[in-house]
Amino acid sequence: MTIAIIGLGYVGLPLALQFARSGVRVIGLDIDAKKIRALNSGRSYIKHILADEIKKLVRAGKFSAATNFAEIKNVEAVLICVPTPLKRNRAPDLSFVLRTGKSLAAHLQRGQLVVLESTTYPGTTENELREVLERGSGLKAGKDFHLAFSPEREDPANPQSKVADIPKVIGGYTPACLAAAKKVYSRAICTLVPVANCRTAEAAKLLENVFRGVNIALVNELKGVYAAMYIDIWEVIAAARTKPFGFMPFYPGPGLGGHCIPIDPFYLAWKARQVGQETRFVELAGEINRAMPDKVVARLAKALASQKKKISGAKILVLGLAYKANVDDDRESPSYRLLDLLAARGARVAYFDPHVPVIKPTREHPHWAGTKSVKWNRKTISSFDVVLIATAHDAVDFQQLADWARLIVDTRNVMAAIKTVAGKIWKA
Repeated sequence: MTIAIIGLGYVGLPLALQFARSGVRVIGLDIDAKKIRALNSGRSYIKHILADEIKKLVRAGKFSAATNFAEIKNVEAVLICVPTPLKRNRAPDLSFVLRTGKSLAAHLQRGQLVVLESTTYPGTTENELREVLERGSGLKAGKDFHLAFSPEREDPANPQSKVADIPKVIGGYTPACLAAAKKVYSRAICTLVPVANCRTAEAAKLLENVFRGVNIALVNELKGVYAAMYIDIWEVIAAARTKPFGFMPFYPGPGLGGHCIPIDPFYLAWKARQVGQETRFVELAGEINRAMPDKVVARLAKALASQKKKISGAKILVLGLAYKANVDDDRESPSYRLLDLLAARGARVAYFDPHVPVIKPTREHPHWAGTKSVKWNRKTISSFDVVLIATAHDAVDFQQLADWARLIVDTRNVMAAIKTVAGKIWKA
């Protein structure tokens, strides 16, 4: 079996390597020529993916990368793993999916399987993507080629999370499409979860991420409520999680990041409006989570005021640019919002992140491109008026931070077990 995977980022590349490990020949396709050169020479551009593994699979002839979509003509299946971001008005942006579909359609062959893995609203696969594929190829989905949706489930930096062991939800455009998708995924994934159709699979993925977003919003809101009562939300969660049933812990933070949770609820809300429905609960959760950076900055202002200083003119270090601990993924990271808010109020801002040595160009924050992480040493850290912990990487020595920093605002409760002088650490 030979398959193609389009989009070699945090989702597509791990999936491609898993198929290749399973004996399937994989052609990875991406428009980024730098990625293609790196992969074909056995190099990795994602921190938690080892270069040695890529090199081994390339040498074995099980994996290769290319920019030429004509390679699709020689495969049994094409899996699409491209971004689905939001537009400025928070409407779904399907441009990557539809452009990929158009490029793919020019080379689509009878009997091939096309699977969309990108998170999106229900109906995308059987409507927008199907129409692009049929128009560009002259073939009919369900008759001339197979079409399915199977949402990605990737947990970066979790050593216990293996692509092969994560159950795979699959929905087909027709029963025959589902059977074709199951045949392909069974080569690399241990457990398959077939559902009624593409829409159901798309909805399942949204539910997974909306569930997380809503519960994170709950603890973010309760953090402020309990703080007004002089109660530590972190201690409350620790106590509540001792209940062996009916409770799942979620934790507050400076805002939501990553490619899923900050975005997916808006895909659902947009589609709900198209069918005359409201998602008040989901949208309220989104408002609460989006407001967190502002609340963190307000708390930081109080911390500085305790030292008779203001944000304007203060030298502030944001610790952690990645959206979660121990990864180099900075997509939708709340740290960018924190940097913007602090800079707008006149602060002299910088960041430290051992996993993100330099900020790459992004659509949302082009003004930070090229900014480099500061060095980790006593002289540098002690030069800042305050350090704002946004991401708690294991690679950071927080005892050193406590020893070196003048003032610390902690959004992750990572300093709770660290010894330091009274009044130096403020929770936010």
